Amino acid sequence: MKILVVCQYYFPEPFRISDICEALVEEGHEVTVVTGVPNYPEGKIYQEYIRGRKRHEVINGVKVHRCFTIGRRRGPIFRFLNYYSYSISSSLHTSFLNEKFDIVLVNQLSPVMMASAAIRYKNKHKTKLVLYCLDLWPESLVIGGIKRNSILYRLFRRVSRKIYGKADRILVSSQSFARYFRDEFGIEDTLYLPQYAEKIFEADKCKKTPDGKIDLMFAGNVGLAQSVETVLYAAQRTKDVENLRWHVVGDGSEMPRMQEIKQKLGLSNVIFHGRQPLERMPAYYSKADAMIVTMGKDETISLTLPGKMQTYMAAGKPILGAVDGEAASVIKESGCGLCCAAEDAEGLANIARCFVAESEKHQFGASALQYYKKMFSKEEVLQKMMDILEREVK
Repeated sequence: MKILVVCQYYFPEPFRISDICEALVEEGHEVTVVTGVPNYPEGKIYQEYIRGRKRHEVINGVKVHRCFTIGRRRGPIFRFLNYYSYSISSSLHTSFLNEKFDIVLVNQLSPVMMASAAIRYKNKHKTKLVLYCLDLWPESLVIGGIKRNSILYRLFRRVSRKIYGKADRILVSSQSFARYFRDEFGIEDTLYLPQYAEKIFEADKCKKTPDGKIDLMFAGNVGLAQSVETVLYAAQRTKDVENLRWHVVGDGSEMPRMQEIKQKLGLSNVIFHGRQPLERMPAYYSKADAMIVTMGKDETISLTLPGKMQTYMAAGKPILGAVDGEAASVIKESGCGLCCAAEDAEGLANIARCFVAESEKHQFGASALQYYKKMFSKEEVLQKMMDILEREVK
């Protein structure tokens, strides 16, 4: 198949769509990506891409075209400039794109408007459009502080309804998303396609060598939805636990505030490592006894199964979670760790103490890996995706 992929984010930004596209190429498909100029998560255009450089690339067999994008920086104004600069420039690009593709795949994160370029191409060439939803819109706006009864929310609800309605097939990364699409938009025929972990996260490479310390690690984006302050306040409550250390590997819009909280609370038991390249992450995982997942306390956020869950499990790591909804259900069902309610710092501190005292910690990791192989293996997820794409083409 010739596949046109539309996604605002792509390598070197840390998103799994890059791995998906390269896997499709390895299977013999021809893949072209229409994406933005890299600036996530810090919000600044990556140095090697400034001033119009590297707008056309071939990365591991994937053809990549980068459309004009304003860096997201910080604050709502630049966030919306970032969103619409890509939406408009990519739509213009696909309007004049005469190359014929068998199918269009949208890897839909935030914002939903990134799908506009795919819809433009679909309308022009009468090509089927498959949308893979990883962020729900307009619900993702609520996470950023937009009220559900506001004019802005209602506006983007209409935009979202229109965009989702243009897809020939919607894939959802969380089983709970199916209920949202049914209740909010009357879309019944979504298909569940979970995320998977990149193959570099092998359990043997991520195994920790005992060193007399207990290291708990949060890895990923540090934004509003992730509620990383829950980790810091839990660390404050466990200062008395000898040899317990808390780690944060990642960056994002909330990192300056996290640094302020750490300084204010005098947290010598918390270590910030900053954002690290994907290829270095297994080495960081190998320093951890358990991984942490935290999320904000919100009805919509609780529908999400964050992609880090699959990565943690593929690495054979125990998981400590301060989460509700889908993520909590997976932790409990798999037996891969311990969890408490979202934003419950006291609860996270308590389960950290329980983990420290647990004599069979390794069993959590073994259960995580077993569940991953059963439910989220890369081979099965990619095969299902290819089957869906081929079925839509036919």
